[in-house]
Amino acid sequence: MANEVTEVVLPGKVEPSGLQVRRSAVQDPGPGEALIRVEATGISFAEQAMRRGRYYGQPPFPFVPGYDLVGTVAGVGPGVDDSLVGRRVAALTKTGAWATQLVLPAATLVQVPDGIDPAAAETAVVNGVTAWQMLHRQAKVQSGHTILVQGANSGVGTILVQLAQHAGATVIGTASPRHHDALRAQGVEPIDYNDAELPAKVRRLAPGGVNAVFDNVGGRGIGQSFRLLAPGGTLVSYSLAGSLNGTAPLLPMFLTLLTRLAVWNALPNRRHAHFYNVWAGVRNKDAFYSRLRADLGEVFRLLQDGVLTARIAARLPLTQAADGLRLAESRTVLGKVILEP
Repeated sequence: MANEVTEVVLPGKVEPSGLQVRRSAVQDPGPGEALIRVEATGISFAEQAMRRGRYYGQPPFPFVPGYDLVGTVAGVGPGVDDSLVGRRVAALTKTGAWATQLVLPAATLVQVPDGIDPAAAETAVVNGVTAWQMLHRQAKVQSGHTILVQGANSGVGTILVQLAQHAGATVIGTASPRHHDALRAQGVEPIDYNDAELPAKVRRLAPGGVNAVFDNVGGRGIGQSFRLLAPGGTLVSYSLAGSLNGTAPLLPMFLTLLTRLAVWNALPNRRHAHFYNVWAGVRNKDAFYSRLRADLGEVFRLLQDGVLTARIAARLPLTQAADGLRLAESRTVLGKVILEP
């Protein structure tokens, strides 16, 4: 076991080049904890927002980013079954995963099935459980449905597309034109997210409206997403990506969004609107992690069986996190940028 930890630190509101690399001593796991040797972590929208100070609830600077990871248990503390040592696991961390090793509560870990490459598994942790829960727990998409996925080329979007198709749904996906050929090859009907005719094009493909919209943009466009629903359809809003480069305070924007969703749900229009947060219900930790293990386990099973294909945009060393962040923010890639310690 290495006696030194390498971490990438976000010191403040900086450009990617402002990320810092530091080294420190390994922390011993305490009661109920496990030491994880990280094999793969990734770059999600959260880190892009955090470096701008635009992620609601992020910790004060400086801190180590990293929303999720896949790694191997290298040691356990008192009260943890020794048989966990040597097992490959996944974890949702929100922050802290951009490191070579870290200590986590053992009860929060999800076992990764044998035979899955750590980088492939990493693409399916926060992105996979987010897609699964939005699709099956909130929108309840079924065979024969037609759905609209905003940002179909994103980390979450690429998994949403595959899970929806596996469920028997038809997928319309918005993305930059550079990604349209790749989306068509996956059986998706692509539309430019900046197309002024987007609503009309969706209506031509789904004259009665779509059964679900998964919206990661927020802002004024959320109303357009809601109006594209068929009777009985569901809008799932799960990000405010449209505010990434803004300066307006986040809390009023978030409260405005929640108010709009509540008003729409109160209307007698038989359409539904939800905001999805992967951490919803975490106050009941036993129920939360039981649901996480069940849902992420389903995603891993589909990945293991070849039903899901991991969309890896790039694999870079952890110490090149700045390059990875620039690549992820370029919006030129399909899938998730992976960092490997």
